[in-house]
Amino acid sequence: MKQLFEQDTRQPETEGGRSADDGTGGEDSPDDALVLIGAAATEFAKLAQRHKFEVLERLLAMTRLEADEQLRARSRRKPS
Repeated sequence: MKQLFEQDTRQPETEGGRSADDGTGGEDSPDDALVLIGAAATEFAKLAQRHKFEVLERLLAMTRLEADEQLRARSRRKPS
């Protein structure tokens, strides 16, 4: 779990000052972020369940569902 929070999340800048991540699915893309958030929320929900933190468990489950929904919405918007 510790590795999830130790990675450098800064994006390198390209010419013109824009971030190198254009949202199209490259390394550390928004889709990758949603997958990571969903996976982390699932693991945290398991931890909350094990320690009987019911409200946290439900909030984390909702977080996972929202990440999944955002990922589905993004995939519907992408041209085939």
